[in-house]
Amino acid sequence: MATIITEECINCGACESACPNTAIYPGGRPWEMNGRRYPALQEDIFYIAADKCSECVGFFDQEQCAAVCPVDCCLPDPGRPEGEPVLLERARRLHPGRPFSEPAPSRFARLPAEVPPP
Repeated sequence: MATIITEECINCGACESACPNTAIYPGGRPWEMNGRRYPALQEDIFYIAADKCSECVGFFDQEQCAAVCPVDCCLPDPGRPEGEPVLLERARRLHPGRPFSEPAPSRFARLPAEVPPP
């Protein structure tokens, strides 16, 4: 899943510089990818362009926007479930030529393994 910024955002901007994919934009500002500009997704608060969000997979073991957010408003988007392989592939597409370690840093590595029912 991509990460979203909720309405609780106080527009402090801490998240914008923490994003390794430059996926976070101030409200009202268009987002960019591959030389194209797209309309702003929010007008009043910071937002995350989902097509550029890898949940920091490949870079860190947790989403950096969530780590620096003083009001805990950077949350996984339940409307866009995506697993580690999809997110890592997105990171690779966004950063061609950049080597990624194996295993790549990921919040998925911190999740407890599912325990099968008895």
